[in-house]
Amino acid sequence: MTNDEQAEVPGQTEEVDNLAGSERNKGPQPIVELMQQYDLKPKDLVEASAEQLTFKLVARAMKGRELTINSKGIVQRAMNRATSKVWTQKQLFNY
Repeated sequence: MTNDEQAEVPGQTEEVDNLAGSERNKGPQPIVELMQQYDLKPKDLVEASAEQLTFKLVARAMKGRELTINSKGIVQRAMNRATSKVWTQKQLFNY
């Protein structure tokens, strides 16, 4: 039997994808409220960053998509530069 002929169980891959996605989604993060307090938009963080920070990464951080330690650090440093304050990752993320 070739790969094209393999029988698929309907909905099986969708369930696996949904489970994996829900484990990585942590819900709205504290960074959202802080950005609102300082009247910051994702563009402000991208422009403030000295590193490779993308709009997509900022959106994922705000949405609560679980980021790697390095990605969280990039967002944290951009937030620090944009606000001229020192924020910890625990203040920006709840995971």
